[in-house]
Amino acid sequence: MQLSFKNRIALNYIITTGLLILVVFSATYSIVKFTVYKHIDENLMIEIQDHLKEIKVENKKVILMDAEEWEEREHNSVDVNPVFVQFLDLNKKIIEKSPNLKNEKLVFHESKDHYELFDTKLLGNKIRQIQVPLHLKSKKIGYLIIAMSLSDSAKVLKNLLDTLLISFPIILVLLFLIARFFAGRSIKPINAIINTSKVITKDNLKTRIPLPKSRDELYTLSKTINSLLNRIEDAIEREKQFTSDASHELRTPLTVIKGTLEVLIRKPRDNKEYEEKINYCINEVDHLNTLVDQLLLMARFENQHHNINTESVYLNSLILDVLNLNSEKISTKNIDVKFDAVADCYIQSDNFLVITILRNIISNAIKYTNNGGHILIFLLKQNDSIVCKIKDDGIGIAKGDLEAILNPFFRSNSTDHPEIKGTGLGLSIVKRTTELLNIKFKIESKLDVGTTVTLTFNENKKTL
Repeated sequence: MQLSFKNRIALNYIITTGLLILVVFSATYSIVKFTVYKHIDENLMIEIQDHLKEIKVENKKVILMDAEEWEEREHNSVDVNPVFVQFLDLNKKIIEKSPNLKNEKLVFHESKDHYELFDTKLLGNKIRQIQVPLHLKSKKIGYLIIAMSLSDSAKVLKNLLDTLLISFPIILVLLFLIARFFAGRSIKPINAIINTSKVITKDNLKTRIPLPKSRDELYTLSKTINSLLNRIEDAIEREKQFTSDASHELRTPLTVIKGTLEVLIRKPRDNKEYEEKINYCINEVDHLNTLVDQLLLMARFENQHHNINTESVYLNSLILDVLNLNSEKISTKNIDVKFDAVADCYIQSDNFLVITILRNIISNAIKYTNNGGHILIFLLKQNDSIVCKIKDDGIGIAKGDLEAILNPFFRSNSTDHPEIKGTGLGLSIVKRTTELLNIKFKIESKLDVGTTVTLTFNENKKTL
């Protein structure tokens, strides 16, 4: 059975606390037992010393203790821990013993050392015993055995052990309930996270997890999840906007083509008019193809990390290739293009993506440069970097639009220049591609003055 998080916290707490209590209880029992035994052992040693002093010789006979002394001792002894005394000769036969032994006798243990304290039994009851040799004028005359009952002490220790064993599980149960209560209070923010997560859907991304008052780990978790929700909401909003804009941009050329063709079939036309309308439709189809290609490229960046095919890229050649591809447009607009490269420049990157970047930037420069304008392309080395600058003297971009032009489908002042066709995706693709390839991208522009785009590449040291 899978325990809840709250119960697991409580269980882990009582396991740790239970082990600690077990150690404390064991130490307590051991200390009490040690103290009890120490007290008994001290009394036994005192008894030994007292009895050894009482040995005497009268009429050439060894006197151990007379009857009156035994009776007096018996009378004054404490019943809690009665003392048993027994004298033996050298053959281990009993000479004298205390009256409280009655018909019983203390057993001499050969395996025990002299003055060694040990536990044994008398009539089934535990006793603490010590046995020592008797000497008179340096002559060994027998043995003295002294024992003290452990019955009451054992009963006290047993009661203590029973109390500890009974209280241990009760304490654990109480600790579990208390720990479970406080664990429930501690994980309230987690319950808030769960409840908030249940109401969050793709149509309801505004709800956020309330932040706990204490700035602990749960506060950090809640804040992190809220940040994640913010990013998800932004991503979904961008996706919705992208889908809406893409649908609009695709529908526009299709509507134009459809309208043109409907006009053509309404009545017979001459060949020149047919040719004019068909060429117009072809231009719109080309625009549509460009738009689809750019949308597909954007989708690749949105849906998965692009697989970068790293190789040695010759920038000088790529720039010349892009200029050749746009030579007809350059010639049509009579634009003066100057390409200045002080050296052969190589980088280690993805050839397809780099040429995509250059095509978008250079085609934009051509598109937004007036007839008879100028475009300057510089390629130079600076320290360990290669800098490519593409500068035009075209219509420029308003200062307030410089950040917005990097968003998909945004076109600055498109209504003021309806003759300039575009999708508004070029710079957005450039921005994402440069980020992917770790290329520094910077755009500067001034309205009616021109635009300068700067690309900074990491140089490939292995030049060809």
